[in-house]
Amino acid sequence: MAPHTAEWDQKELFPVDVMRKAAQLGFGGVYMRTDVGGSGLSRLDASVIFEALATGCTSTTAYISIHNMCAWMIDAFGSEEQRHRFCPPLCAMEKFASYCLTEPGSGSDAASLLTSAKRQGDHYVLNGTKAFISGGGEADTYVVMCRTGGPGPKGISCVVVEKGAPGLSFGKKEKKMGWNSQPTRAVIFEDCAVPVANRIGAEGQGFLIAMQGLNGGRVNIASCSLGAAHASVILARDHLKIRKQFGAPLANNQYLQFKLADMATRLVASRMMIRSAAVALQEEREDAVALCSMAKLFATDECFAICNQALQMHGGYGYLKDYVVQQYVRDTRVHQILEGSNEVMRMLVSRSLLQE
Repeated sequence: MAPHTAEWDQKELFPVDVMRKAAQLGFGGVYMRTDVGGSGLSRLDASVIFEALATGCTSTTAYISIHNMCAWMIDAFGSEEQRHRFCPPLCAMEKFASYCLTEPGSGSDAASLLTSAKRQGDHYVLNGTKAFISGGGEADTYVVMCRTGGPGPKGISCVVVEKGAPGLSFGKKEKKMGWNSQPTRAVIFEDCAVPVANRIGAEGQGFLIAMQGLNGGRVNIASCSLGAAHASVILARDHLKIRKQFGAPLANNQYLQFKLADMATRLVASRMMIRSAAVALQEEREDAVALCSMAKLFATDECFAICNQALQMHGGYGYLKDYVVQQYVRDTRVHQILEGSNEVMRMLVSRSLLQE
């Protein structure tokens, strides 16, 4: 991905063929069960994979991580019939998936979502709009949280809406600061009929499914930040060795040496926290939610700061699109916002501590 990341960013290309090659290596269903085409690997394995891929193209890897999250939700909570119907093409990335939770009026307060799903015979009829959907318009499988019952989290269910369903449409492609290799659009439901057979889990279980997916999504997206930060440290190191000012390489400047040391230290600290959260999630430990929230909060903040410092070390060159470091800055900034903003992560961590 690395040789193409600048072109994908500038031309806003969704690299379908490259992602399908990634799927041939097992990256379309990293931690899904093998009987439906998954790789059967652990959350720890997934963190290592997403970090490595994100050194090449953070934006594309972030979409692959979201795709994995959606596919896992179907694998984990779907019936056997649903698993074998939906998961194999997702693992092969013959079909792509999008996660539909956020709405124009409900971001951090996801339990207040308004998209309705009213049952009529053997179908649900969906009405509402989802916002900021990665892969929107290009994806084939939409994992949608919708309201089948009363207010609050217990009224939410999870259904799979397939592209081409009557009443499904998309908003304009959003113009974004980063994440340009994946399209972002509103997903719109207008009397959209979806078979009841496409409901994942029981009615009222949707919010639980959504949050379970997000726990892994937070580890995944934090791992993508790791990849960008790791690449940025290497870029900064190499630039300091080559660039000369005041008659000597910048690498001879002790202040910049110490800055580089701090960046590397914060990178490793972030990596250890994310890997620890991944293991806790895999083992289904009681502290998994808190650790995933801590890892997402700490690592996305720290890794963005590392990328930004690497840009600073490049001076004016860092601000040019000829130098990829600026793309790592742009692509990691959104990681502090999505999969639960870092302000919400603080709330989850504090709630966990106060309940002990």
